[in-house]
Order: sequence, then structure tokens, then C-alpha cells
Amino acid sequence: MDKSAILRQYFGHSSFRGGQEELIDAILAGRDVLGIMPTGGGKSVCYQVPALMLPGLSLVISPLISLMKDQVAALETAGIPAAFVNSSMTSGEFQVVCAGIRAGKYRLLYVAPERLDNEGFLSLIRSQQVPLVAVDEAHCVSQWGQDFRPSYLRVAGFVDSLPSRPVVAAFTATATEGVREDITQGLALRDPLQMVTGFDRPNLHFSVRSPKTKEKLPLLLSLLGERRDKSGIVYCATRAKVEQVWEALCQSGFSAARYHAGLPAEERRQNQEDFQYDRKPVMVATNAFGMGIDKSNVGYVIHYNMPKDLESYYQEAGRAGRDGEPADCILLFAPGDIYTAKFLIGQGGQDGEEEDPERLERQQRDLDRLDVMTGYCKTRSCLRGYILGYFGQSYQERCENCSNCCIPRREEDITVPAQMILSCLLRVQRKLGYYVGGNLIQQVLRGSRNQRVTSLGLDKLSTYGLMKDKDRRLIQDYIDCLKEKGYLYLEPAYETLRPGPQADQVLFHGEKVIMEVQIIDDPPMKEARPAREERRRHPAREGGGMAAPAVPEENGLLAALREKRTQLAQAAQVPAYLVFSNATLADMAAKSPSTIEEFMEVSGVGQVKAARYGTEFLRVISDYWDEERRRRHRM
Repeated sequence: MDKSAILRQYFGHSSFRGGQEELIDAILAGRDVLGIMPTGGGKSVCYQVPALMLPGLSLVISPLISLMKDQVAALETAGIPAAFVNSSMTSGEFQVVCAGIRAGKYRLLYVAPERLDNEGFLSLIRSQQVPLVAVDEAHCVSQWGQDFRPSYLRVAGFVDSLPSRPVVAAFTATATEGVREDITQGLALRDPLQMVTGFDRPNLHFSVRSPKTKEKLPLLLSLLGERRDKSGIVYCATRAKVEQVWEALCQSGFSAARYHAGLPAEERRQNQEDFQYDRKPVMVATNAFGMGIDKSNVGYVIHYNMPKDLESYYQEAGRAGRDGEPADCILLFAPGDIYTAKFLIGQGGQDGEEEDPERLERQQRDLDRLDVMTGYCKTRSCLRGYILGYFGQSYQERCENCSNCCIPRREEDITVPAQMILSCLLRVQRKLGYYVGGNLIQQVLRGSRNQRVTSLGLDKLSTYGLMKDKDRRLIQDYIDCLKEKGYLYLEPAYETLRPGPQADQVLFHGEKVIMEVQIIDDPPMKEARPAREERRRHPAREGGGMAAPAVPEENGLLAALREKRTQLAQAAQVPAYLVFSNATLADMAAKSPSTIEEFMEVSGVGQVKAARYGTEFLRVISDYWDEERRRRHRM
């Protein structure tokens, strides 16, 4: 069976997405590959299709137990023989899988990288024909990645220990150029085909809200209230914050679960299962609940606190909208989030390691990444463009599907305030002999009489009190704008402001500084999203990842199909999205097939699922239209 027939029969798709076919062809030709594809962009298909075409047992190195279980469950539902081996298994379960391996029962086997330390298991694998080793979440091999796993460094040695070297295929969703180099070296890839299909997720709407700290929780409750019919994740920076937010949601009548490393393992397992099976549609969690989440129908991800880096944010936000449906990625930013993140970064400097050069270098990199993350929260430019630019992908000036692009703005000439700020910064530096932070600059400009300002003699400077009539937050906006345009930059290690290379052009050569200002201050979410319905109707741009499918309005047929899916999922004891995704149900409702042949034309319906579920869904569709005809006849 060729690759296209496999795609149709098992996965229910008539064509490959961008980059998939090239990666599959390279693997089949015996070449290592490195695929950088957005979450929901179809990475799994790139190694699952070759695994069904190559002889023997293909291995998938996967970092988390939950991820393995979800992947194997999805494969089994599609009629593909697969299994996993991890620490959650009983001895009896492990022996059953080992017997299946010896009997040649499976085409794909998912294993944790730590399993590669087990000599007994390795002996079993070495006795098999292994044509392909796929490494999922490959950024875990990079020491500078946000999810570094030392066990991933053993993968290359394991591959070399096999009787015949297999093809190695590495995949990840978010990787800067530096992380890609680490992956290639750490996994010892041989002349890999590098395929970067783009990082864009057109179906995701990005938004940054900036409430005061005391307003965060009421805003969160309001946002969740608008989305009671959807499943979503609320990320918090600390365990304590998870507990606080979770209790508030439960008290407000939301069906919510919680997840963090401080909970017993059994409770974490149960809470994750409740979320996966839609018994509790809201999950409140730390970043411990992240990489292993493969739930396709997550309609929103809300970050209650700012993450420490943009890689983590995009990975976590990317848990939304994996089915291609429009979804929201909302970040609630408050200045206090910066200090929380710096505290968490600094935790690695304990136990007498202050002088360790490697630790200090790692901490500096973390601070640099935090500065990039803070820039995302404060930028006035396109949020999608900011993210894509960080990962090295160019993008048009406006996406029309983020809060910055959708909020009406006007241009304001802030050259004079900019000159005041830059002049004050230089005068303070000359007075003290060193640069200071933005807060002190604000205090001098606003004419503060606090002890630090007066004791340092900064109240004697000519710039003292020049902006006494300006609000502190407005001055901070000016500073953020100057940083974004390169006239100022923040030294992360010392949190000091320094003039950028173009500062002289503003101070001495009359260069104008223009800042975009919101016409409406912090509008409601629904007012900031005029492009959402338009986004539903248009496919993704060239090279931009998944397209949001054409989705019919919520109607009786779609509701009936969802009810049938729930019934079948409960009977099979699997999450509903493993029966069919929301996107598949939407296409089913739009096409309204009446025969099994027509049912097979629905996107996401493969041969096995058509045989398993087709009759029941066709009956729902037929009954719905029969009732519609009777209803219209009565009218």
C-alpha cells in the first residue's frame, strides 16, 4: 500500500499537509530528518505513515506517559497495531507487550527515553528489525530548551547500539536556530533533511490583557463565563496560584480540575483523565501540565501569569485549537509577573552554586528569554508577527487575528517625551557613574521626593520633574515604546536601562518617535475579535500550518452528531475527540452524507472508523433530515 492510500485508509485524509510528504519520502529513502512543525500541524503522520510501510518495528521516543497513551489509543482507534512501554505498567502488562513484540504484533512502539537504560528491554529491541526511530518533542535534547531532559542525550548511543542503524526522525513544534543545532548534534543526525513548515497557527486568536493584579481573578471568571461551552486550560506560574485559582473557580460554579507536581500521582492521573474525557472541562495547572497534552478540542488557553519564555508560552498556548477550530490564547499580564518569573529563574542559584560559570550562563540566557517574553506582553505590533519573528519566520505587518491588530489605534508623536526620558537617563548616569532602572528614571521625571531620589541628589538635575503632570503608567508606555524601537534596551542581569545605538538620533538630530495608542482602552474580548468569523472561512496562508476549516453555524444536526460521539466515546471508554474531532463533525454536518461511500469523503474518516462508526452517524444524519422535512411540512 502506498503512502497516499495509507493516509486515506487509516487517517481519513485525501492529501498531505505542507512538508509531510517531503519528510515521509526522505524517511523512506533512508535519510534522517528534522521536522519543525506547529502543534496540530501533523507531525505524527510523518513517522506513522513510514512505520506502516517499512518492515519491522518502528520506535517512537516520547517524553510523557500521558502522551504515549493518547497516541497509542488514537492509533488503535484507527486500526493500527501499536503499544507503549512505560513505568505506569504492571509487570504483567509489560510481559504482554514484550510477548507481542516477539510475535511481531506491533508496527509502532512508544517508549520513554529513560527506558533505554534497561538492558533487558534493550536486548529485546536489538533482537527486532528496527527501521525507524522517531524522536518526538526533540527539543528536549537541547540544554538551552525550556524542557531539557538529560535522558534524551542517551538516544544517540542507543541508536548506534542497534545491529543496523535505523533512520532517525526528530520532530518538534517550537525550536529556534540554536535549538535546532542542538537537536542535530545531540541526536547525531546524519545529513538530515530539515523541514520547517512554519510556526503559524492561523486558527488561534492571540490576546494580551493587562488588568491590575486585584482585577485578574474577576477578569478570568468573566472570560471563562463567556466560554462555558468549551474545554480549556488555565496556566498559573506556581502551585499556590493554581490552588487559589482552582478554589475560586469551584466556588463560582465551574467544573474544574487542578494539576501540579505537589499533588499525589493518583490525583494528577484522575484529574487529567477527567479533563481528557470532558468530565471537567476546565484544567487549572502549572507548566507540569503541558507537553504531554494531546486533547484536540481545547477551545482556549489562558495564562493567568506570564511564562518565563516565549518558547514555553507558544507550546502551552498551542494546546488550543489542535482540531483546526478557532481558539483563544489569552495572556493576563501584570508587572508583578516579571518579578515572579525572575524569582523562579533564580531558584537554580542555591546550594553554593553562585560562582558556577555554566549555571550563570544558563541563568543569563533565561533572563534574556524573559526579556523577550516581557516584550511580547508590552508590544503594540502584531502579536502573531512577534512570535513568528522570534522563531525566524517572516510575517505580514498585521494578522487581523490578534488583540493588537483588532484594537483601533492612532499614531502619536512622542518625540518630546522620548527626549526627556533619554536625557534624564544620561544625566542620571553622569551624576552617579552607573545606569539605573526604569522606576528610578520615572521617579526623577515625575518629581518624586522619596528618600532615594533626594539622597542621591537627583532632585537637583535639570530633568527633575519634567513629566510631573504625566501618569506613571503613561511614562512606562513611553519607555516600553522606546525599548521596542531600539532607542533603549534593558540589561537583564542588572535590570538597568541603557541608551540604544539610535538614541543620539532622537536627542541631537531631530529623529521623530511615533507611538501607536489605543483609541479604546482595554475593550472587551468580543469587541477585539472582529476577524474571527472571517478566519473561519479562509484557509491558512502559504506555509502557515493548519487551516481553519469551513464550519457551519451551530445547529441541530451538529449538536446531534456531538451527542452521538459522546455516547460512543463513553461506551468505548475513550475521550470523545478520539472518535472524531470537532472539525470532522463540522465537515460531516456540512456534507451530510447518506451512504458509507459518501461518509468516507468526510475529512478525518478513515476506513476503520467508517466501518466502526459509519452506520450510527449516518442514522443520526438521516433521522435529523427526516425530522426537518416533517417540521417544514407542518409549517
